[in-house]
Amino acid sequence: MNSIWNVGIDIGSTTIKLVVLDQEKKLVYQNYARHFSEIGAALSANLETLKRIVGEQSFTFALTGSAGMGIAQRIGLPFVQEVISVSTALKFFAPQTDVAIELGGEDAKIIYFENGNVEQRMNGTCAGGTGAFIDQMAVLLNTDADGLNEASKKHELIYPIAARCGVFAKTDIQPLINDGAKIEDLAASIFQAVVDQTISGLACGHPITGKVAFLGGPLSFLSELRARFIETLDIAPEDVLFPDNGRLFVAMGAAFLADKYEETSLEEILRKLKTADQTELRDTAILDPLFRNQQEYDEFKERHNRAKVNKKPLAEAHGRLFLGIDAGSTTTK
Repeated sequence: MNSIWNVGIDIGSTTIKLVVLDQEKKLVYQNYARHFSEIGAALSANLETLKRIVGEQSFTFALTGSAGMGIAQRIGLPFVQEVISVSTALKFFAPQTDVAIELGGEDAKIIYFENGNVEQRMNGTCAGGTGAFIDQMAVLLNTDADGLNEASKKHELIYPIAARCGVFAKTDIQPLINDGAKIEDLAASIFQAVVDQTISGLACGHPITGKVAFLGGPLSFLSELRARFIETLDIAPEDVLFPDNGRLFVAMGAAFLADKYEETSLEEILRKLKTADQTELRDTAILDPLFRNQQEYDEFKERHNRAKVNKKPLAEAHGRLFLGIDAGSTTTK
């Protein structure tokens, strides 16, 4: 194998996507996984797997994604902005697209293709109305994103729920739970809230018409979320574009753009990852541990145990008793 293949790596807030395109721009390898903020370890594992599969193949690389810039700088790989990446992938793999809606773990994008021009709108400052928001709401209902999707298929009602912030959404959902609202209706309402947040926050009145492509992990895995978008926007079936690899389009765009960069060996990248400070490769800052050793922990417990509330069994209590109830937004004490 003498031809150079192109590798695109999309490191988002919650997942890492790695794709390989051959010289004909065909997808020859892909991987999609959560990184749990251990970006260096996740990237190393991906590249080690790629090395075992393809051996001494030659590659060019490009990184993208909300967490990709920092690691690209630290290991010396090219970085491309993610909206440019997804626009590039759409132009090549789905050129009929008029509007693209892409939801990630903690950001959202709407891209308009009009008269040869590209207008890109992105929200990367708040996780409201994204995959992380859906995960948070699923936990509130004692399920996961797939559970929400299955429940939503049987909904009858849609409740108005705010999606700009998880706190606001909980304030709307908790009273509905307390009143006995069905999980099927709550699940569909959560998806509808995501739709409303995306359209109002990014489209801002700009019509979403023509061929509409749905991209990103949440829109790839959650059929009912797509259904809420399609119904809300009144998109005809023939105008719905749902690519097979929609969750990978940002990485595929990066791989497409990697073609213009110099060849780099897997061995060299793996060596840099191994020698890099692993704390610098994480997506979040690392704080010092609360306790550096067992002695510090024992001292902490001894100090705090000096201030204890005296307790006795309720059956042994006598005289006047006082009952306090704290009914909060998510718990009752």
